[in-house]
Amino acid sequence: MSTSVSRGTSPVPPARRPRLTVLSGPSGVGKSTVVAHMRKAHPEVWLSVSCTTRKPRPGEQEGVQYFFVDDEQFDKLIANGELLEWAEFAGNRYGTPRKAVLDRLDAGEPVLLEIDLQGARQVRETMPEAQLVFLAPPSWDELVRRLTGRGTESPEVIERRLAAAKVELAAESEFDTTLVNTSVEDVARELLALLS
Repeated sequence: MSTSVSRGTSPVPPARRPRLTVLSGPSGVGKSTVVAHMRKAHPEVWLSVSCTTRKPRPGEQEGVQYFFVDDEQFDKLIANGELLEWAEFAGNRYGTPRKAVLDRLDAGEPVLLEIDLQGARQVRETMPEAQLVFLAPPSWDELVRRLTGRGTESPEVIERRLAAAKVELAAESEFDTTLVNTSVEDVARELLALLS
């Protein structure tokens, strides 16, 4: 699984290197929608593609939404220190390949990670200079509506996601900035401004 691209450029001096920006928030808040909207208008923002042990959902493509790996492959990535962060959520594991992120930052490119609370906390530990952005729902009721309206998960998974969302919402104060997802366009614009 190779995710790095050789650009033939010398590394950016540390003082000019962009900060890693981490977008997190509860499941169902619209992180993926906001990121997709922003990247459609600004494809130069590099979004790190995570590895996951989760099975692909309809329409998801290898290397686009995720790198889909089995448990044994994921164990190897952890053992070899190849993940910047990783977490388990709803019975599946997710992780960010370290080398690709560092290569892009060294090349002076803005890098965005879209990860869960556990992952954001790990990034805070390993890269304290990273900028952590919390995406909040307009209300709890709206978050419940979004989570139950997907129609892709069983009632048990939805219950786990709702319980996790309460914990995730309580962690908002750990983040540098909060954006409230009342409008995808507005939040995407605000996120882009933070990355610049």
